[in-house]
Amino acid sequence: MSGVRVAVAGSTGFVGRRLCPALVEAGHEVRALTRHPEGYRGAGEAVRADVHDEPALRAALEGCDAAYYLVHSLSEPDFREKDAAGARTFARVAGEQGLRRIVYLGGLGDDADDLSTHLRSRREVEGLLGEGGVPVTTLRAGIVVGHGGISWEMTRQIVEHLPAMITPRWVRTRTQPIAVADVIRYLVGVLDVDDPESHTYEVGGSEVLQYVEMLRRVATIEGRRPVIVPVPLLTPKLSSRWLSLVTDVDVQTGRSLIDSMSNEVVVRDDSIRRVVPFEPMDYDDAVLQALGERAKAARA
Repeated sequence: MSGVRVAVAGSTGFVGRRLCPALVEAGHEVRALTRHPEGYRGAGEAVRADVHDEPALRAALEGCDAAYYLVHSLSEPDFREKDAAGARTFARVAGEQGLRRIVYLGGLGDDADDLSTHLRSRREVEGLLGEGGVPVTTLRAGIVVGHGGISWEMTRQIVEHLPAMITPRWVRTRTQPIAVADVIRYLVGVLDVDDPESHTYEVGGSEVLQYVEMLRRVATIEGRRPVIVPVPLLTPKLSSRWLSLVTDVDVQTGRSLIDSMSNEVVVRDDSIRRVVPFEPMDYDDAVLQALGERAKAARA
């Protein structure tokens, strides 16, 4: 789809605030859906909407060709129920309004594994978004590296706040981190694919790493030499409380993320590379870009 009217649900979030200007630059007309349009300063037209408010959502999606769904309630104890309800409403309204495509950013993870509640919720939302009859393009990602991203901030703050770390066993889990700039390239790129079917793609950076390797490489880039000692007895509950003490990630969000860190999240199917062809950046470059964004924000 070239030069279409596209709505972005979650326009003020970590990914959404980067996606909106990229869509405008690509020649699309953007409606940035937000509960507080009066305070919106991003790209596109700010439109009042909430995925749980059907009448407002119906007005916001009227006349749109496609929509991005970047909404989650991870910081709330009942996030799975809230995310499911929001997806059902969005799917129903998108179908009523005749949208031709919904693009969703979900999470990596093998369905054959015992997925965490967080990752199971992401899978559930994928299915629910298609219930209104609109084709859904899903991009599944692991850790997205970029200034302001929860998983990245957790990594950075652990490294910067602790000269010595007693870490849980999940630091040995493999993941495939991806730079937020590359996620945006994929999100914009799939909108141009003219296909009436639903598709799921897996996206990741150029390297598969254990979490402990990610911590050590951030430390090296920042000129630090932390001592990292994995301890197998730290439970997810204790890990999330430990995390809230050494970072500004709240206990509920930390628990949801830590539960997912026992699941290996790597790309098994790289077909997205043929659909939106480019070479993703490596982890060190993604980290340098994230740190540069943070430094720039601090000066602003």
